[in-house]
Amino acid sequence: MKKIFVAGHKGMVGSAIVRQLDVKANVEIVVRDRKQLNLLDQTAVAEFFKNESIDQVYLAAAKVGGIIANNTYPAEFIYENLMMECNIIHSAHQAGVNDLLFLGSSCIYPKFAEQPMKEEALLTGVLEPTNEPYAVAKIAGIKLCESYNRQYSRNYRSAMPTNLYGENDNFHPENSHVIPALIRRFHEAKLNNASEVVAWGSGKPMREFLHVDDMAAACIHIMNLDDKTYQANTQPMLSHINVGTGVDCTIRELVETVAKVVGFSGEIKFDTSKPDGTPRKLMDSSRLEALGWKYSISLEDGLASTYHWFLDNQDQFRA
Repeated sequence: MKKIFVAGHKGMVGSAIVRQLDVKANVEIVVRDRKQLNLLDQTAVAEFFKNESIDQVYLAAAKVGGIIANNTYPAEFIYENLMMECNIIHSAHQAGVNDLLFLGSSCIYPKFAEQPMKEEALLTGVLEPTNEPYAVAKIAGIKLCESYNRQYSRNYRSAMPTNLYGENDNFHPENSHVIPALIRRFHEAKLNNASEVVAWGSGKPMREFLHVDDMAAACIHIMNLDDKTYQANTQPMLSHINVGTGVDCTIRELVETVAKVVGFSGEIKFDTSKPDGTPRKLMDSSRLEALGWKYSISLEDGLASTYHWFLDNQDQFRA
C-alpha cells in the first residue's frame, strides 16, 4: 500500500489529483485541512511527516489569486508560498520521502518569453511585474526540488501548468479568472434575459487552457515515470516540465464558446477601451509529449462539464 500525501487537496488541482488517485488500487490518500495542519508552521509540518510514513507527496498547496490580489498582497504571496514549499520539501526530505511532485505556474516565465514558451526560457528575462512575488516563489520551488535531487539524490519533480479551469474553480464575481468569470457572466445574462454581454478588450489575444482533470492525469503520469525515462528528457538544473495542450485560441473564440455552452443567445460586444494584456501566451509541451502524455479533454467539452458543475454548486458562489 502506497501512502500519498496531497497538500492542497481542497483546491482545484489538489482535489482533481485526489479524485484520480482515489480509483487506483493499493493507494492510501492522506489529506489535512488548514485546521488540522498549518503548512506555514515548520514544526507542525516536520512533526506530520515524522509521524505519517508518507511514500509520495503532491505539493498542490499554494496561495493563489488574480491580478488585484497579487498587486494588493505581494508580501503574503511571496512569504506564504515560500514557507509552504520550504516546509513541505525539507520535511519530506528529512523524513526520507523520496518521491515528490511540486506544482508551479506558467507565470515563472519572462514577460516577453518567445512563444510557445519552452522550459529553457526560465530565468532568461524580466517577469510580469503584477505577479512577480508569486512567480519568484514558484521558481524557488523548482530550484528547491533540483537542489535536494542534486545533493541528496531525491526524486523531486516539478510540473508547470498552463491556464487551468474546471471543477472546484473559483467563480467569485470579483476575483475569479477568465473562464469562471465568463461562465458566471453569461449564466446570469441568460437568467436575466439580457440582450448583450460585454467582454473586455478586443478579443484578439490568444490563450491556452487545460482542464484540471487533464492536469491531474499529467501530474500522476510525471510522478510515476521511471527514473531513466525522466532523466533522459530533463536536466539536473532544468528539470521542470510544462503541462499544456499546445493549442491556443483567441479570447473572442473563448467568449463565443462559453456563450454557446451556457446557452446565451444575445449579442456579444467587446470593449476595446479595456486592456488586452499579452498578445499571446502558449506553453511548449513537447517535452511532456515525448514522455508519453497528451491532453484528452477538448475546450468545448471541458467548458460544458465545468458549467454543469457550476450549476450543481452555484449556491456557494452567491455574492
